[in-house]
Amino acid sequence: MSDSRVVFDRVWKKFHRGERHDSLRDLIPAMVAKVTGRRNERELGKGDFWAVRDLSFEVLPGQTLGIIGPNGSGKSTTLKLLTRIYEPTRGYSNIRGRVGTLIEVSAGFHGDLTGRENVYLQGAIMGMRASDIASRFDQIVDFSGISEFIDTPVKRYSSGMNARLGFAIAAHLEPDVLIIDEVLAVGDMRFQERAFGRIRELARSGLPVVMVSHQLDRVAELCTDVIVLRAGEVAARGEPGEAIAAYVEQTDLSRAAISSDLISFQSLDVETPVVRSGERVAIRVSGRITGAINEHAEPLAIRVRSLRTGSVVYVSGSRRLGVSLEKLGPFEIELSLQANLPAGNYLVEAGAQDLLTHRDFAAAPSALFRVTDHGSFRGSVQLNAEMRTVARSEPRILTGA
Repeated sequence: MSDSRVVFDRVWKKFHRGERHDSLRDLIPAMVAKVTGRRNERELGKGDFWAVRDLSFEVLPGQTLGIIGPNGSGKSTTLKLLTRIYEPTRGYSNIRGRVGTLIEVSAGFHGDLTGRENVYLQGAIMGMRASDIASRFDQIVDFSGISEFIDTPVKRYSSGMNARLGFAIAAHLEPDVLIIDEVLAVGDMRFQERAFGRIRELARSGLPVVMVSHQLDRVAELCTDVIVLRAGEVAARGEPGEAIAAYVEQTDLSRAAISSDLISFQSLDVETPVVRSGERVAIRVSGRITGAINEHAEPLAIRVRSLRTGSVVYVSGSRRLGVSLEKLGPFEIELSLQANLPAGNYLVEAGAQDLLTHRDFAAAPSALFRVTDHGSFRGSVQLNAEMRTVARSEPRILTGA
């Protein structure tokens, strides 16, 4: 559908924490306001909060908008506003075209019906005609990979089988607009790759797509534009690399508040901020040991994070590298890493970590470095390949008299 699009214009959504009132004096005005509609939608009442605040975006054919952010930032609420599960408190939301939603993909299955019957039931709920369902039935079942169980009641399916069948149905609706909420982790690893491939195929076919995911590498690959939400508001927006970097850096600022009475960090400096792939990155970390650190703690844990995807690509620490940090007083550590990485921007994080919970109990400032290359390889790791030709002599041809 050439004029399909998604419009979200200055949308606000208010929720109330519970409906209980402490006294009759509170209850009667609340009931009158609800009945008469005199409640002021611009103000927050007792117990109210804004889940989404003044959010606007438009997604046109061929565009894929990613929405990322921490838990509770308003991502799923935004999609529920888009799909009319919620109505906006203020503002305007509209989708033009037939909508395909990949949200809680197996939530509507009837447990006593077979997989086959649920395919037809779900297809009908999603607006497909019986003839369309029948023409795509084999394709849906083949994609799900559960053909031998298709005539078994779904209440006997595993959660993975339910998710796979639900995704296969939703992904073959052929919508005009696609809405995706955290469905890229359904099934096992092989099925996840197939699922992602199908979503990529739909996104690149020219559909407007809105996608919420914590899998930042998937967001980086699929999206043309990304919004970072925080407490219902836009904290950053831009092309995927920029937006993901802003999200990771915001998360890192919250890490900086982590402190301990055992160790404190003063600085983390990258002394070679730009290197070619395969070269070494020099890092210096300083701080002070102020208490006894037990054997279940890593005094200096080092992580390298890709700012393209937000994923951690390397982890190590002082104990693993044979460096002792037990003596009370100041310390300064020199660290050298070989950047066997593809071109891109990377964040170095450091902190003291509880080895039992894998959580930092003290954090250092972070620092960026950039890896460059001249297109000598593709992939996720630089293996410093060496190649040469081997001279081979022509085979001798023996002739006899």
